[in-house]
Amino acid sequence: MNISRTDIDALNAEVTIQIDRSDFETQVNSILQDYKKNVNLPGFRKGHVPMGMIKKRYEMAVIAEEVNKLLRDKLDSYLKEEKIDLLGYPLPKESETPMDWTANSMDFAFELGLAPKFEVKLDSLKKVTQYEIEPDTKMINEQVDYIRKQYGKLISQKYPEKGFEITAQFRNELAELEKISMITFENLKSKKVIEDLKTQTIGAVVSYPVKGLFSDEDQAKRLLGLDDQKWDLLKKEDLTLEVKEINKRELAALDQTLFDKLYEPGTVTSEAELKTKIKEGLKKQFEPQTEQKLLNDITEYLVDKTKFDLPKTFLQKWIQSNAKEEMNDEQAKEEYQRSEKGIRYQLIESQLVKENKLDMTFDELKAFTGNLVRNQMLQYGQQPDEQQMEGIISNVLSNQEETRRISEQLMSNKILTFFKEKAPLKVKKVGFDVFVKEAYGKA
Repeated sequence: MNISRTDIDALNAEVTIQIDRSDFETQVNSILQDYKKNVNLPGFRKGHVPMGMIKKRYEMAVIAEEVNKLLRDKLDSYLKEEKIDLLGYPLPKESETPMDWTANSMDFAFELGLAPKFEVKLDSLKKVTQYEIEPDTKMINEQVDYIRKQYGKLISQKYPEKGFEITAQFRNELAELEKISMITFENLKSKKVIEDLKTQTIGAVVSYPVKGLFSDEDQAKRLLGLDDQKWDLLKKEDLTLEVKEINKRELAALDQTLFDKLYEPGTVTSEAELKTKIKEGLKKQFEPQTEQKLLNDITEYLVDKTKFDLPKTFLQKWIQSNAKEEMNDEQAKEEYQRSEKGIRYQLIESQLVKENKLDMTFDELKAFTGNLVRNQMLQYGQQPDEQQMEGIISNVLSNQEETRRISEQLMSNKILTFFKEKAPLKVKKVGFDVFVKEAYGKA
């Protein structure tokens, strides 16, 4: 058995494997002898079927199977020994003549798509902005107000006033609306309706035209639980509401009792320290958005600035041969065009991982999985011990799909940390609104 390689160009090569009959004949004969011992054919006792008949019926299929095994083993060994950096997997080259499985020598050719050589220049990332969202005073104060409302008291009232919470049953037959929700006068636009509501008490049933009723339509749809279609129906109708509760919310005092409910007792002792904690929490809350934006921008920039060619024709063939459903040449070309950026970034990332020794270890994967599991369980008030954690982690990582997803997440974190530490990124601290406007072009 011989193997040889022919380089077509820098990105394409061909490997030819020559298999002689002596490479597989002994194994084929052994398999056929087993068939002879065990096969059942009408008219013959088990073990007494003539070898000629066995060969006629089974020999070509057995040869094909054994040759394919030899090809796979030889090709895999050759690629590992030669350390050939491939894109995709070798594709069998179509032959113009049918294979003669009785020949003394057979040649099999495979097309290879070779990974390109290139250099990743981190200096090019100096134009990429790393955003850090700094919560402003308004946002922090709004969070303080929200906390005080959340931990405050509800005091029942006879008639509603500004700032009071009105819990009502909302109804409309055409829009199939039957929902209990809470509103304040701030949710309403119609001054006439507000003045009328001031005279209504618990148990009152009133109806108002929906047109011009609410100050914010999107907010109204959320309050009433309506989709766009039902909202369009409701806009031309009257909305009936039955007052169920009228409450004044007394804000919780900013004292040690509240601080100890929010954080570990004694760690926050003043309003200033509370605001510092809130600011830290908001910054952490915004981190996933800024980090995803940063990774997206770095990906786009590196793909754009790192120039190299790809074995386009080979990759289109590879996509076509690996498609779950039959795919013609034009469909393969379109799929390649959709995938090209992803292929380029995978190559760039792979090179950075290799050059900077960023490969993940199994211990890192276990620790990362443990943190994910622990954080998720803490949200439900559960604190598993170490033995329980070991069992849960083992169970999670026994699922191949889940392991792949978590591995990708860990690698994404590692590569992002690498970029933050090594790339000359342009750090910019902004408020949340400015971030949304600059990062996504939204006001």
